[in-house]
Amino acid sequence: MKFLETRAGQVPLPAFFPDATYGAIRAGSFDDVYAAGLHGCEMNSYHLMTKPGAKLIKSLGGLHGFTGYTGAILTDSGGFQLYSLIRENSDYGEIRDKEIIFRPDRGKEKITFTPEKCIQVQFQYGSDIMMALDMCTHPDDPPEVQRRSVELTVKWGRRCREEFDKLAGKSERRPLLFGIVQGGSDPALRRECADRLEEIGFDGYGFGGWPLDANGAFRPDILKMAADAMPDGKIKYAMGLGRPEEIVQCVEMGYSLFDCVIPTREARHQRLYVFADGCATPEGVRRPDGKFYKFHYALDDRHARDGAPVDPTCDCELCRRHSRAYLHHLFKMNDPQAMRLATAHNLRFYGRLLRLLAN
Repeated sequence: MKFLETRAGQVPLPAFFPDATYGAIRAGSFDDVYAAGLHGCEMNSYHLMTKPGAKLIKSLGGLHGFTGYTGAILTDSGGFQLYSLIRENSDYGEIRDKEIIFRPDRGKEKITFTPEKCIQVQFQYGSDIMMALDMCTHPDDPPEVQRRSVELTVKWGRRCREEFDKLAGKSERRPLLFGIVQGGSDPALRRECADRLEEIGFDGYGFGGWPLDANGAFRPDILKMAADAMPDGKIKYAMGLGRPEEIVQCVEMGYSLFDCVIPTREARHQRLYVFADGCATPEGVRRPDGKFYKFHYALDDRHARDGAPVDPTCDCELCRRHSRAYLHHLFKMNDPQAMRLATAHNLRFYGRLLRLLAN
């Protein structure tokens, strides 16, 4: 088994980091993450800047001290959230060659976000894995936008690297810094971006941009294009990717790190992942049709009197101790325990999936 070495310890690969956007697993706990066999979480730099603030987090021992979580913490740069809001409405600000100008209330107040500030904030968080600032694009954006994205991503990546080295100094317990490969659906541009970032030097590389087309369909060709462009021997991170069948495809492409809100969000909407019969095996999850799992819809009436576990092959608290009927009852009663048990189950499904893919 391969490992990612971080200040917080070894992370077995491939790895999935559930999203703990504001420093918390929604409807769950970090104990559920540990029990699931997952070794890290992704937290959102931009949202944590707004609530509760980087200075407060630093004063309380960084994200590890503030949250009490001891696993690896990866923080994004914050650029994706700013870019998404600006793309939605230009009143939120603009992307300049040297920085991002953001107006949170679409008014006179503004935040100037630079590559240096991006790294400074992540050091305040005490992150184990930091992401460089990049300019995100959509695969359908015109060539001139993709070219500008690559130029800014490389320039900002260099500034991030310089600030990172300055703040890390000669410390033996340095965090990791990842660059992000942009280039849209142009393989030559993806390759150029990856090559130029590798000249700067990063510990790993993330997929940059949207992996979906205009209709919301998954674009595996773009993911493979980016993976092929990234240097072998370094971590390849499929940022924001998280559907089980997408993870399986991306592992085959060479990606070994993933994060997404999907498992916890689905749990809150009463949808639980269950391995299809005979598919909880390394061969089963690699079925050509990708149909190695199904959804258990907790509120279906047929579960109201069902004494069986949600997934008899699962060892999570829900499946070990409770029935489908009991989970149905908890959701019917709007009991908070329903979402917690469902969240822990979905996280465990992901933990099991990643271990099967390691074989």
